[in-house]
Amino acid sequence: MSSLSNKVVITGLGALTPVGNDSETTWSNLLAGKSGISRITAFDPSGLPTQIAGEVKDFDASKVMNSKRLRRSARFTHLAIAAAREAVADSELDLDIEDRSRIGVVINCAVAGFDTVEESTRRLVDPSRGGIHPHFVSSSLTNMPACEVSIDLGLHGPVTASALACASGLYAILEARRLILSGEADVIICGGTEAAITPVIFAGLSAMGVLSRRNDDPARASRPFDADRDGFVFGEGSVIAVLESYDHARNRGKVPIAAVAGGALTADAFHVSAPDPNGEMARAAISLALQRSEIPIQDVDYICAHGTSTKANDRLESAAIRQVFGNQANRIAVSSPKSMVGHIIGAAGALSGMVCALSIRDQIVPPTINLEYPDPECDLDYVPHLARKMPVGVAVANAFGFGGQNCVVTFAKLTD
Repeated sequence: MSSLSNKVVITGLGALTPVGNDSETTWSNLLAGKSGISRITAFDPSGLPTQIAGEVKDFDASKVMNSKRLRRSARFTHLAIAAAREAVADSELDLDIEDRSRIGVVINCAVAGFDTVEESTRRLVDPSRGGIHPHFVSSSLTNMPACEVSIDLGLHGPVTASALACASGLYAILEARRLILSGEADVIICGGTEAAITPVIFAGLSAMGVLSRRNDDPARASRPFDADRDGFVFGEGSVIAVLESYDHARNRGKVPIAAVAGGALTADAFHVSAPDPNGEMARAAISLALQRSEIPIQDVDYICAHGTSTKANDRLESAAIRQVFGNQANRIAVSSPKSMVGHIIGAAGALSGMVCALSIRDQIVPPTINLEYPDPECDLDYVPHLARKMPVGVAVANAFGFGGQNCVVTFAKLTD
């Protein structure tokens, strides 16, 4: 990449996912092809069609914040605070000497504090369960993780939160890049968070028919691009990145992980949950992201796919990639971490961004596990079963959300 002085780079990462309670553990387990899918423990799923999920395991929020802050906030906020602290530590950003008015927060989610809504509804219907907590409303709002992180770290720059369904986490990275390039901030703490493994959510998604029902074999339930896929696996987690201008990172002596080269948003304008069957706007998002990043298609080495493990999404995403890249599509490695962690909804795109950045750092891409019976309509190189050491100079992350919101972001290796 040229003109480094106007680039935005990633300098730190933090994560809590179904396969790890920090970014490096998550990354090593993704490379190892480890599944984090298991029977639900957050509630008793007996009687529901789907009884499996990708849960964050052994997370003790009381070690992250005091009891007062715990009571006023919900789980999706707890995860975000923990991941944000890790990301800042990983970036070696010294907040004691930084201008905190030049550091902002962009943390997105989709379902937000639905667990608090569900519990408060039970309390209202059954007063014996206790009264509704005075912080119920504020704790469940979409902007609370971003605001609580800004409070936790004492940051006074721009703080925003958006909901783009399954594209939320990836869009946070794109929005952070825009805020830095506009001059509104030098550093943005950004990403996605979600924690909504609840009975009503699972009953609702089951009614839609989008969840896998492979309850007897959880580790093999999420199987993107496989002919036997029967739906996605719902998950939870938080992935946060520290983005800053290249000049800011250089001036403090920090070597970046990768550059956020650009991206694009498009809208299907088709249906509230189904993707447009012609895939035109998904293709447009990929093409526009490459154009705006000034990246030729022959330079793309890896695509971190949306890859949900639903029939329509996997087929349409595969077709969109092939149509954008033509014959070049045959040489590009494509994989889906959702095969291991499930679909962590508002944090899914942020995880894809982390995977792209670390693939560039380590020159290796994670596999798509459970790809046992390839779907003839999904005919790309999905890196089946085993991680692959390979040169990665440019990586692309796809995220396609309910309502037809398409977000694609490009990542690149920094060169002089």
